[in-house]
Amino acid sequence: MDTRTSNFILLGIVIAIVLAFASVALFGEAMASVEWLGTLFLKALKMIIVPLVTASMIVGVAGLGDVRKLGRLGGSTIIYFLVTTGIAVAIGLVVVNLIRPGEGINIGDLEVPANVAAKEEFGLPDLVLSLVSDNIVASMADLELLPVIVFSLIFGAVLTTLGPVGEPVIAFFRGVNEAIMKMVVLLMLVAPIGIFGLVAGRFGRAGDLGELIGGMGWYMLTVLLGLGLHALLVLPAILWFVGRRNPWRYLFNMGTALLTAFSTASSSATLPLTMEGVEKHNGVSEKVAGFVVPLGATVNMNGTALYEAVAAMFIAQAIGLDLTLGQQLIVLVMATLAAIGAAGIPEAGLVTMVIVLNAVGLPLEGIGLILAVDWLLDRFRTSVNVWGDAVGAAVLERRILDGNGSRS
Repeated sequence: MDTRTSNFILLGIVIAIVLAFASVALFGEAMASVEWLGTLFLKALKMIIVPLVTASMIVGVAGLGDVRKLGRLGGSTIIYFLVTTGIAVAIGLVVVNLIRPGEGINIGDLEVPANVAAKEEFGLPDLVLSLVSDNIVASMADLELLPVIVFSLIFGAVLTTLGPVGEPVIAFFRGVNEAIMKMVVLLMLVAPIGIFGLVAGRFGRAGDLGELIGGMGWYMLTVLLGLGLHALLVLPAILWFVGRRNPWRYLFNMGTALLTAFSTASSSATLPLTMEGVEKHNGVSEKVAGFVVPLGATVNMNGTALYEAVAAMFIAQAIGLDLTLGQQLIVLVMATLAAIGAAGIPEAGLVTMVIVLNAVGLPLEGIGLILAVDWLLDRFRTSVNVWGDAVGAAVLERRILDGNGSRS
């Protein structure tokens, strides 16, 4: 999807949200009658989730080449991405549990799903067992995405080891992925209509618009605090102690790329400037930057993963549900994996939000709450995504240099 189309969709979403609030202010609970538009949009999103996740995961792993030949740089890059994304999600969970922005918000008739309320004793063994399904087709039908993701990752990795035999299978899934991505673009073109229905219907049904807007202010504060802690404390600390670089000078040299990320809300569109900032302004070797940064723009989404975790917890709090430690662990794993697997999707935050909510059985209608401010928060989390890629390039260069007995 080109920049013009992306900007058109963003403008449409913003207009839809403004119209939704204006309609609720004018007509109140009568706007609940348009909620079916949002329900239809969510059903369309759910329809493409399984083929999207399966194909994108397989193609993503296959794009790394033979997994047996990734080498030191490839292996270290994947570990770095997983660790920093996991840390980001953990920060988000801590912050949202401390602030609890969803408490006391009246969101209408949304109730705790029975299958979620029944998981009170869900612990680490249950999480490990949920990674594997005895019937992957049934898991796909039931939208149990953890085993689907694990299966797709292993399947994609195995395909890379088969040589010519695996090439037509990879080509097939690459074609499926391209087709599904086109479907996502088409769906996003009508997203403003669906989002209008979601926001107007949900806020109209809830009634007290002032209370909801106040709650959204606390939600925004929670997300921004989490993003700030990760971007201004955790990543600089990693850059200083592991990459052995001055984080503030490095940050200043990435200024153009970060401002562009904020203005475009796209890691991919910012990629050329990210490469320029990492290589030319910060002196990271072309070999390392050329591998880490493009791969990071595709799969390393620290900000997005943190946001997804906070959003899921906010919706749970808003319906009066305290997720157990085990359920929050599922949120951590799913937010990390979903951000990696769906990073290249237009308006990826919306799609990955469906994935995370489904994983713990939370009602998708809760998305109508967060969409009102998603377009703004998207810009902050994209900037954090790009900053994480830039830091990763310097950290991984240092690791490779130390591994070769060299110093910069």
